[in-house]
Amino acid sequence: MSVNFKTLQIAAAAAALLAGCSMIPAYDRPGAPVPDSWPTPATTAGTAAADLEWQSFFGDERLKQLIATALTNNRDLRVAVLNIEQARAQYNIRDADRFPTVALAVTGSRTPNSSGGITSLYSAGLAVTAWEIDLFGRVASLSQAALAQYLATEEGRKATKISLIASVANGYLSLVADEEMLALTQQTLVTREESLRLTKLRFDNGVSSELDFSQALSLAEGARVALAQFSRQRAQDQNALALLLGSPLPPGFRAAATTESLSLPQLPAATPSEVLVRRPDIRQAEQLLISANANIGAARAAFFPRISLTGGIGSASGELSGLFKGGSWGWTVVPQLVQPIFDAGRNEAGLRSANTGRDIAVAQYEKAIQSAFREVADALAGNATLGDQVLAQSNVALAEARRFSLSDLRYKNGVASYLDLLDAQRSLFAAQLLLVQTRLAQLQNQVLLYKALGGGWKQ
Repeated sequence: MSVNFKTLQIAAAAAALLAGCSMIPAYDRPGAPVPDSWPTPATTAGTAAADLEWQSFFGDERLKQLIATALTNNRDLRVAVLNIEQARAQYNIRDADRFPTVALAVTGSRTPNSSGGITSLYSAGLAVTAWEIDLFGRVASLSQAALAQYLATEEGRKATKISLIASVANGYLSLVADEEMLALTQQTLVTREESLRLTKLRFDNGVSSELDFSQALSLAEGARVALAQFSRQRAQDQNALALLLGSPLPPGFRAAATTESLSLPQLPAATPSEVLVRRPDIRQAEQLLISANANIGAARAAFFPRISLTGGIGSASGELSGLFKGGSWGWTVVPQLVQPIFDAGRNEAGLRSANTGRDIAVAQYEKAIQSAFREVADALAGNATLGDQVLAQSNVALAEARRFSLSDLRYKNGVASYLDLLDAQRSLFAAQLLLVQTRLAQLQNQVLLYKALGGGWKQ
């Protein structure tokens, strides 16, 4: 018995030593196919987005509540978490292939013999089923590929979380702008309806023409069109936000009063090499590349002999009562070596497929870097110009408000035509709406920059 166990221990130790060989190509991270600096200069002072938790970046308490709800209920994030569990299980399966499978084997048979009697044979013991001695690292390569796939799903979850936070924030900001434009349209409609009432009164008394009345009517109806449009837009944005939350909006939920009342902190941007390497989507693409690289090792190992070991230890007897008695014990070790000779090019095709898979993964990794670089560059360009645009549009709105006031005064004193007054009203309304939309664009661009710089996830 002691000799038998010692022999098995020596065989296991030899297999472990032989399994150290690997045919996985040396992994070198591909160079980033992007410039070394951003097209638009960016500040480097302050806390990096990747180190700034979303609770610190977003100051509005209502928005924080929505983000927290989405992180709990959103189905896309839930699927990302389940993908991790599935990938982890697949990795555990592959990793388990590196070790022998030991099973309890109990058999019994009764067969006729040449003398006309019945021969009985009963056995019970432990069996090792086809344990592959990983001499050339095939099983280890597959295990490493599965591990990289698992790590890629973890990075995918982080990327999904970042995208979800940004989407909820942008959805909330859109709702704020909807409410502001809706309130502005309602105020404008009240003003235009009053102007229509006075114009009709003047027309009925022969003071103004039918042209003035028709123009006032057109302006009032135009405000009703805008009111219906913004009401529909608000309802649709609420539905989109509810989908992101994974649940209905809280009862009686109200967004912030105006886009002007909201503010987000300015973010620094380090060099592309420092920023992009911290983005989970790029790390995900790199893990997929590592997995594809490991598959090459498994494909290479398929050309070499595959050695497996089957064995067992237990008791055998012609009578059930004789099991486990002295003299009934025994053990077997059955090694098997299989060397591919002719496989119709299957292994060569497998290696070509693995090499092509790695080339595809390299291209996808480089594309992920290029896409991320563009996202950051676009957000930085917006950050550099939208502030000036908001200021200029604010001045336009102030000027149009002054123009409307003067046109109204001139019309009441008979100096200007009613057409001048209506044109001033239209221009003022358009300038006010455009100011809200420009402020919204600035806020959403800051959210985009936060997302593009890897904010929303902190290790």
